[in-house]
Amino acid sequence: MRIAILSPFYPYRGGIAQFSAMLYNQLINEGHQVEAFNFKRLYPDFLFPGKTQYVDENDEAIRINTIRLLDSINPLSFSKTVRAIKDFNPDVLIISYWMSFFVPGYAHIANQMKKHSKIIVLLHNAIPHEPNFFDKPLASLLFKQADGFIVLSENVREELQQLSPDAKYMLNPHPLYNNYGEKITKGEACNKLNIDSNKKNLLFFGLIRDYKGLDLLIEAVGKLDGSYQLIIAGESYGSFDKYSNQIKESEASKRIFVFNKYISDKDIPIYFSAADALILPYKSATQSGVVSIGYHYDLPMLSTPVGDFKQSIEIPGTGIVVDDISSKAIYKGIEDLFKPEEQARFHHNISLQKKALSWDVLTKKLLHFINEEI
Repeated sequence: MRIAILSPFYPYRGGIAQFSAMLYNQLINEGHQVEAFNFKRLYPDFLFPGKTQYVDENDEAIRINTIRLLDSINPLSFSKTVRAIKDFNPDVLIISYWMSFFVPGYAHIANQMKKHSKIIVLLHNAIPHEPNFFDKPLASLLFKQADGFIVLSENVREELQQLSPDAKYMLNPHPLYNNYGEKITKGEACNKLNIDSNKKNLLFFGLIRDYKGLDLLIEAVGKLDGSYQLIIAGESYGSFDKYSNQIKESEASKRIFVFNKYISDKDIPIYFSAADALILPYKSATQSGVVSIGYHYDLPMLSTPVGDFKQSIEIPGTGIVVDDISSKAIYKGIEDLFKPEEQARFHHNISLQKKALSWDVLTKKLLHFINEEI
């Protein structure tokens, strides 16, 4: 089968670029002809809240050959991208979608290609984590051009059906991010981070944004005894000052270690190997790719009851989803997470879940969906 994927890829950083590269490689390995169509410009610099959109040249991100044509704010590039995809003549065009900013280009390309190939939208989010009034109408504009959808969580499925009740879709949990290297010993990882390896290390990982609830976690850690430490690893989108002030005032200030920077792929094993648990104190969510990294590194998890965490953590028994979005619930949940009998159960279930979250499972379902359902 000839498959085109339109998405960010290397040199852009982040989970969506990595997801698309892993999907590309899996399809290539299964013998399909696949072409990756990339962005020439993803975000204008003035709209990007972080330090850079790009992977560091020394990073170990997945690098594949791509055709870089699409400029999110240049309509002339939309037609150039259409011509390039038509030249490849795919049976299927897969478009990675996560926010409405990209709809003008995506919708034009999908509209021009739908007479030539099947259009599948890969939904990382149907509605952004921090929504605007225009997100739903813009998303609907793109979704009308699609023959089918890939959704990675029940939460996103529900959002899709609100916007497109008759949409055809396949649901498959987010496969493992297993491309970040092997786990090292906790002692070695803690030594690299210059923290105590004899503590129970809690990890908050990823881009720091308000909806991710870091403030709740800092407050919760202040209630825990001295056997716990918190590792905060990720770049802040916006000012980190409110968190810095909160940490200074916390009784646990000396047990909170901040690495406020973009964590490169090559350094990810260090942070996850130093940790004993992954904490996701989100105030809102759909699904999180961080969960997939946590599984790869065998980490029990704790989350708030938002998004797909009940499906991805509670139901498979790989961690705890607390009852409400509060520091009190998080604090009590962390104590329960470290009960010896619970730890044994979590690690057993993690080993089972890892087998179910393979890329091979995703692509087999995808090909069946393409051939039999759309």
